[in-house]
Amino acid sequence: MRAARTLAVTATAIAAVGLAAPLAAATYGPGNVLSGGSDNTPRDVTVSPFEVHPGSTLTITARGCNRGGTVTSNAFPDASLSGNSNGQSTAVARVYNSATPGNYNLAVRCNGGSSVVTEPFRVLPGRGAQGGLGGSLAPSSTEMAVGGSLVAAAALGGGLFIARRRRMTGAGV
Repeated sequence: MRAARTLAVTATAIAAVGLAAPLAAATYGPGNVLSGGSDNTPRDVTVSPFEVHPGSTLTITARGCNRGGTVTSNAFPDASLSGNSNGQSTAVARVYNSATPGNYNLAVRCNGGSSVVTEPFRVLPGRGAQGGLGGSLAPSSTEMAVGGSLVAAAALGGGLFIARRRRMTGAGV
């Protein structure tokens, strides 16, 4: 009988975590898949995020660089675009820790191509580490949703356990 109860509580906990997983991932929507041409010319260059702090990373996506390429800027060292057959190439660049706040441009050039496409981005003033704040930072909405669903699942499992136990003792067992 104890094994059945343990199995029921374990299954309830696993179901609660399984149901909470989509809530935890809900803030990250599906990515766009772009198809590129074969002329190896950068098109539709995007920078994510647009605003960064010194020391943060940028993700640069360029459509049309089938054989890869390079990304250059004054705010970070040169980065290499990955080449692939679907025409969408990406690079990750880390902004210098000493980058001055302000507006910058990056330049994308495909390997074997002659044209250059520029895209703006902004470096924000540096922010210090959030050390010593202890518990003064509030939880995010995703953390609250996951925590609430786990509490609800625990309450449901406990209620079922108590209701089943009352039935068993009331039957004279």
